[in-house]
Amino acid sequence: MSQGGWALRTALYGAIAADAGVKALIGDPARIYDDVAADATFPFVTLGDGDARIWATKDSAGAEHAVTLHAWSRYEGHKECQQIIEALQDALHDASLILTGHTLVNLRFVSSGIIRDPDGATTHGVIRFRAVTEPTS
Repeated sequence: MSQGGWALRTALYGAIAADAGVKALIGDPARIYDDVAADATFPFVTLGDGDARIWATKDSAGAEHAVTLHAWSRYEGHKECQQIIEALQDALHDASLILTGHTLVNLRFVSSGIIRDPDGATTHGVIRFRAVTEPTS
């Protein structure tokens, strides 16, 4: 049984890339990466690692996903990174996303945090969501 991880990741990318609030902060077209080039322009968002667990009952199948997104900024201070994290939360919390081959039951904000990277110049924001998907067939 497919857990819908790729379908969810694709829908998340599309939602973030289309969101006006996110694009206002990370560019239009939005700078969203799965793999970041060394010369990437800041600020940007990366799709983090995913984790899925079977979420099923006697009568239905599904998966619970832990979704992590990362915001990267070179702004002096935390402001820009915090704004990106908040825009991601606004764009995705309780969003009704269309997934190929799956139904999104819910998508909920779980937590976020911001740290200064060891390079001293980069601020790194992390935002986590919980998603539940079910196969459509």
